[in-house]
Amino acid sequence: MADTTQRPIILAAGGTGGHFFPAEALARELLARGEAVALVTDKRGQAFGDSLPEVTVHRIRSAAPGGNLLAKMNAAWQMGLGLLGANALMRHLKPAAVVGFGGYPSVPTVYAAAQGRVPVMLHEQNAVLGRANRMLAAAARRIAVAFPEVAAVKAEHRPRLVRTGNPVRPAVAAQRDAAYAVPAPGGPVRILVMGGSQGARVFSEVIPEALGRLPADLRARIHLAQQCRPEDLEAARAAYAGMGLGGLELESFFRDVPDRLAACHLAITRAGASTIAELTCIGRPAILVPYPHAMDDHQTANARQLAAAGAAWVMAQPDFTADALAARLTELLESPDALTAAAQAAHGWGMADAARRLADAVLDMIANPNHARTKEAAE
Repeated sequence: MADTTQRPIILAAGGTGGHFFPAEALARELLARGEAVALVTDKRGQAFGDSLPEVTVHRIRSAAPGGNLLAKMNAAWQMGLGLLGANALMRHLKPAAVVGFGGYPSVPTVYAAAQGRVPVMLHEQNAVLGRANRMLAAAARRIAVAFPEVAAVKAEHRPRLVRTGNPVRPAVAAQRDAAYAVPAPGGPVRILVMGGSQGARVFSEVIPEALGRLPADLRARIHLAQQCRPEDLEAARAAYAGMGLGGLELESFFRDVPDRLAACHLAITRAGASTIAELTCIGRPAILVPYPHAMDDHQTANARQLAAAGAAWVMAQPDFTADALAARLTELLESPDALTAAAQAAHGWGMADAARRLADAVLDMIANPNHARTKEAAE
């Protein structure tokens, strides 16, 4: 264990779940190893909750660059104040290391750490290095990544990459060994539809029409569980009425996603980093419809890597039509071998021990500050 007595490891994370899930997972792993951990976020960020009272939370100012001149000036002012606050925090806490999880709230803390010669690691959840992490890459001794290939990384920074994976929630990791139940000929097929934290309206519009175009005997086999936006629920219920599905559950939020993922034969989802990590940890095939307005189109990059591994099928949103989806579903539901192969590929791609790998990389960086990357990364 690294000697970090009275010297916490600071985790700097933005306010979205995509940044907070891996930060919380790393915090749990480090605490289990006896390390001290602190969280730095901005006023919009959340704490890790009552489950991790050992993690102290510090808030500093930050802002994303706006579109117009006034917004840019305000963001620069907020970042400047944030950097002053972060520098003061570095002097007070004297951290052993800082781990940035992306998002503009991480920028002042990582810059302050670099200025104070504190070892810095960045964690990138997507297949494209995020804009905040691009700004900070030169300051990082290690860049932990979830995907085998990550775009927008400068050549001089690539020796610092180490693939750790993207940590998932404990309830997801607990399903790692749940075997994939191959659909029996003529038997039920469980399809899970999720669209991110807010659902996806396009799913509520396209999927009912697509299922309506399937043969009646195929529809009768389908047991559908779909997340819908609250305002789309009634319209979706009406669209599915009288369709003759084997089973139907429509909710605005599923509280048991790990169990549902483990039980499904096929998922239809967006391609966010957390979704990819959960699909591949459990090992379930998916039709991925990347959110077309994601920053730097990173969801398309995420989806393409999973498809290249044989674990998913990608449908760009403009191509996600009722006819195209009906054809794809007919092909897959009549070919259980393809679903099984994709499930196996997804499972092989997934990294259920990402939190352990990430903690190993952080502590190795502290113990070996002059080494650009770990032995695992070099291999």
